[in-house]
Amino acid sequence: MPTPLPLVPLVMLNLLGVAGIIVWHLQGRGRPNARLIVQIIFFAAMTAALFTAQVAPFRFERIHEEVFARFLVDCGKVLWWTHLAWAVIGFTRIYIVLDKRPREARLIQDLLVAVVYLGTTLSMMAFVFGVPIGTLLATSGVVAIILGLALQNTLSDVFSGIALTIGRPYVLGDWILLADGTEGRVVASNWRATCILTSANNLIVLPNSVLAKLGLTNFSRPTETHQIKLPMRIAPTLPPGVSMEVLSLALDSCKLISKEVPPTVALKKMDAMGIDVELLFYVSAPGERVAACNEVIDVVFRHCAENGVSLAMPAGSYVFGTQSPIGSHLTPTMLSTRELLRAVPAFAALPLDERNALGSQATTRQFPAGATIVAENETFSSLMIIQSGVVCRRQNGKDIERLYPGEIFGARHLLSDTPESGSFEALTEISVSVIAKEALDKVVGSHPELAEDLASRLSRTISDGQSDTPPSQTEKTPVLWAMPNG
Repeated sequence: MPTPLPLVPLVMLNLLGVAGIIVWHLQGRGRPNARLIVQIIFFAAMTAALFTAQVAPFRFERIHEEVFARFLVDCGKVLWWTHLAWAVIGFTRIYIVLDKRPREARLIQDLLVAVVYLGTTLSMMAFVFGVPIGTLLATSGVVAIILGLALQNTLSDVFSGIALTIGRPYVLGDWILLADGTEGRVVASNWRATCILTSANNLIVLPNSVLAKLGLTNFSRPTETHQIKLPMRIAPTLPPGVSMEVLSLALDSCKLISKEVPPTVALKKMDAMGIDVELLFYVSAPGERVAACNEVIDVVFRHCAENGVSLAMPAGSYVFGTQSPIGSHLTPTMLSTRELLRAVPAFAALPLDERNALGSQATTRQFPAGATIVAENETFSSLMIIQSGVVCRRQNGKDIERLYPGEIFGARHLLSDTPESGSFEALTEISVSVIAKEALDKVVGSHPELAEDLASRLSRTISDGQSDTPPSQTEKTPVLWAMPNG
């Protein structure tokens, strides 16, 4: 005869199970630790109630005939197995968070959750309802083989995604380059595919099985500092050591390349027609490569032209007739004030006769290396354009920036009527064109747009200087230009 079961522990078991579900939902997804603690407390209380009621959750048995008692036992077992599954899943999610894995790529966590739910469902069927799961597993094995053959490509993507997650060759936000030439930043990763955002703002979706087979270069590991190799070929008109000094000075003058690792000039090989050179420099992020290369090419060309370093034809080229090496016609003496004015976009827009007249009024000054051109807090009443050499702006003993041929400086007071921010010193022997304020006033009077363009070009110097200027001075409204009377 079946043994009657105590109803009070069974009722408590079901009440604890329902209360645990309610409290679990009230905790919300944003409190995983609190959810896990609540889950453990209710699961422990339900386990004690099961043993008090003399019910074994891991065994299917019918030791009672009362319908109400049987209903309470079955519901209690279902709730107990549900809370057990949630407690195991809570441990899994806490582990994922503590291990600092990316939230968007929790493939292993999803797989473990699926296994837990599948095991819990089979346990309920076997220990609560008495379903023979042996036959069910045999049948499901045949079905699994059929589905596996039908979903072969999808399963390949899934397991490749798991392998990529375990190996972690990249994380979300990394900039990668694949063997097929695909390059971009990883923005998403899921069971089936990985999404890469290219520099052209195109989103490429790659199946994980394809991505796992390709070679991969991660530009973001260990840091995003990226080296660029820029080859060039120079004519053997000067000793290689002199050419290296010119190229090194040009790289030091660039503003967009990283200075954490000093740039390098490497001589690769030499023949009777030229010397192969490789410029090695770094940028702080892969996305800055284009802008940095553009600046390096422009600055190197200027320095080569100013110091007599000529570019050579590529190896194996055939030259018909007499032709001087590329760049050999560019010498320091040919960059006159008129040519410098034409190289500055603001002055290049002027009519030819006005630009020539302005250039004829300019004077040329030369400074030796180490000379101070404009001292800190000094008011200089002229606009200067560098003809040759490199100028360094220093503030409080620190190098702020370097200026190279074609750049303007020394006219901050023309815009804001304030002294220069920092001192300007000659890093090398330099030659500058000096244009007096009176000559500029005549041109600006008939071309006001010239003042706006010069203001935008000198705004970087003003903004850098304001960082060390008292608030009473920085709040002063700058005067764009002192217009002449009449």
